[in-house]
Amino acid sequence: MSLLVETPGLLTTVQDLGRRGFQHLGVGPGGVMDPVSHRLANLLVGNPETAATLEITLAGPSLLFEGDALIALCGADLAPAIEEQPVRLWRPTLVRAGARLTFGAGRQGCRCYLAMAGGFRLPLVMDSASTSLAAGFGGYHGRALKRGDRLDGAPCPKERYPSLWQRFDRGLQPWLALDWFPAWYRELDFLQPAGLRLVPGPQWPALTAEARRGLLEDSFQVASNSDRMGIRLRGPRLALERPMEMLSAGVATGTLQLPPDGAPILLMADRQTTGGYPRLGELASVDLAKAAQLRASDTVRFTAITLEAAQELLLAREARFHALARVLAERQSY
Repeated sequence: MSLLVETPGLLTTVQDLGRRGFQHLGVGPGGVMDPVSHRLANLLVGNPETAATLEITLAGPSLLFEGDALIALCGADLAPAIEEQPVRLWRPTLVRAGARLTFGAGRQGCRCYLAMAGGFRLPLVMDSASTSLAAGFGGYHGRALKRGDRLDGAPCPKERYPSLWQRFDRGLQPWLALDWFPAWYRELDFLQPAGLRLVPGPQWPALTAEARRGLLEDSFQVASNSDRMGIRLRGPRLALERPMEMLSAGVATGTLQLPPDGAPILLMADRQTTGGYPRLGELASVDLAKAAQLRASDTVRFTAITLEAAQELLLAREARFHALARVLAERQSY
C-alpha cells in the first residue's frame, strides 16, 4: 500500500508524538502540534498512539491511494473530499485503491491529521519518525512532502472493522465510513475567543501590575508569522517592573515567553530547548491541542490556573483516552 503525493498543500509533514530524552543534546521533542487529534486518528484505525500521522496545515494536499486503505481524519475541518465526495472527520473510513483525497477551503482550525491503519514505513531518527524541518532530519527525508513523493505503508488489515469491510467489498463507492464517532472534537471546540489556561511562571511577579491585569483581562490576536516553533501574539504590550538580564534556562512546549518588544510568544512543538526571555507562564497541557488549531487573526484570552488544577485536568483527560481506547479495540472486532 502506497500513498502518492500529487500536490503537497501548504505544509504537510510526517509527525508522531516526538523524540524524548535528547534535549541535553540540543534536540527538542518536536512532534505533532495537536496531540489529541493525532492520538484519536491512530486509535480509530487501530494503530498505537505513537504511530506517525500526516500533519496537514491549512491548505491540504492531493493524495492518491495506490491500494485499499483504512484511514481516519481528525482535527481541523479543511473540507476533505474523496473523489469529490465530502468525507467526514473523526471516524474510521475505508478508501478504495485509485481514489484521490483532496482538501478545500478550511472551515475550522489549522491542522488536520491523517492516520492510516498499519502506519507508514519510515526510518526512526532518535526513536521518532517526526520531521524536524529546522534540522532537516526525520519524517520523509527531513522535509515537508512535495509532488511525486510516495509514502509506503503496511498492507491494510482487514480484521479491523470486518462488517465495514464486507459492505465495502460489495459496493463500488470510492470510500465508506462508519456512522458513529467519538465526540472528542469538543476538546478543541474552535470557539472564539479561544480560552487558554496558564500556570504562572517564574517571571510572572516581574511583570508590572498593569501587565498582569492585561494578560488575564485583555484579548490577544494570533500574528501571521506564527509557526510550529511558536505562536506570536499581538495585543497589549506587556512590561516588566525593571529590565532583566537573564541566563538561558530550559523551556517547554507551552512556555509563554516575553521578548523585549513586549509581545508574548507561546512556544510550540518545534521550540528551542532553552531560552533567555522571561517565562511568564506555562500553558496547561490539556490546552495545547486547542492552541495548535489557532489561525492567524484568531483571538486568545488567558486565564490563570494552578499547577495542581492543570495536573488534575490532564489526568482526567488521560483516563478518558484509556477508556476510549478500550471501547475502540472492542468495536474494531465487528
